[in-house]
Amino acid sequence: MQIPFHRPSLDEVAIGSVASCLAGRWLTTGARVREFEQGLAAYTRSRHVVAVNSGTAALHLALVALGVEAGDEVVVPTTTFAATAEVAIYLGATPVLADVDSGSACLSVDHAAAARSERTRVVMPVHLAGYPCDLDGLLPWAASRHIRVLEDAAHCLPAVFDGVQAVGRGDATALSFYATKNITTGEGGALLTGDAALAERVRRLSLHGISKDAWKRYTSEGTWRYDIIEPGFKYNLTDIAAALGLAQLARSDEFHDRRRAIAARYSEAFARVDGLAAPPDHPHHAWHLYILRVGDGSTSEVRDEMIERVKAMGIGTSVHFIPLHMHSYYRDRFGYQPGDFPNALALFNRSLSLPLYPALTDDEVDRVIESVTGVARELFGSV
Repeated sequence: MQIPFHRPSLDEVAIGSVASCLAGRWLTTGARVREFEQGLAAYTRSRHVVAVNSGTAALHLALVALGVEAGDEVVVPTTTFAATAEVAIYLGATPVLADVDSGSACLSVDHAAAARSERTRVVMPVHLAGYPCDLDGLLPWAASRHIRVLEDAAHCLPAVFDGVQAVGRGDATALSFYATKNITTGEGGALLTGDAALAERVRRLSLHGISKDAWKRYTSEGTWRYDIIEPGFKYNLTDIAAALGLAQLARSDEFHDRRRAIAARYSEAFARVDGLAAPPDHPHHAWHLYILRVGDGSTSEVRDEMIERVKAMGIGTSVHFIPLHMHSYYRDRFGYQPGDFPNALALFNRSLSLPLYPALTDDEVDRVIESVTGVARELFGSV
């Protein structure tokens, strides 16, 4: 039987929560979205939370609210998903790509500094796979240069908010609740911030720039009168999505404990196999992804061969991510070459993301381990 790369963890409570929302006949942004925001605020220890319809929307609105304009530059690690950089392009700004740390695969101060110019307005660290970026280094560096920090924490719920806050310390932090994320609303996201004015503007921009509580227009609490403060976007989250999110949020710690246990089993098994290296751990790792490192990174041929062999054994995998500078758009528009960021290239050549989700059974974990280690022993000649 095929083990998919991802399988959602949806129980009867989650299904019932969505059904209850449908039965209540209020489907778009309303009371459940506000309840979800309040739950997220308490869970992440954030002063202000604005729920939106994707993590991309959260990043986009944050850049607008932070004042990014055409001609500005935004520093982005090249090892990330398309959304992190493309939101700067929406505004006519330039995403300036940076290399990443060879261990954590996250943006370091040194690499951010190498990408910075006098036009840099924002730096966007990405907490890749749920591993917390070094904010202790980045935040004071950025503050001393009057650069704002927008964290892409799409992979980071929940562990980074447990105990010492390792994420959510910048000017704003974007979360994603896409279908594969640690908790899901199907499609969705949120922006966290300690800045009340920034949160208010993001909320307004998320629904056409209409004045506060626009969703109440069609309720007994609202009025047909509204005002457009500035042009905005259609980025609001629905109550249907929030109903699912509330049920998922209630299980967030449970989900994380299971992810952490699976990751520990993987790392223990792969530590004994030549040619494989476990991803680095961290006390506040959210374990959204388990990115195994295969071979020495000089080429991607061995990694690619492993993908095909374990696929034939019924194991779904993925690669996170093809560095942005290797895509044709960034090569053609900005002139990047594959070797421009050697750490990112070597990590890409080695990276293989394995199934990691709460619905994965112990027997399935055993199958993944047996398949991967078996192929590795064939490829690397270990015993």
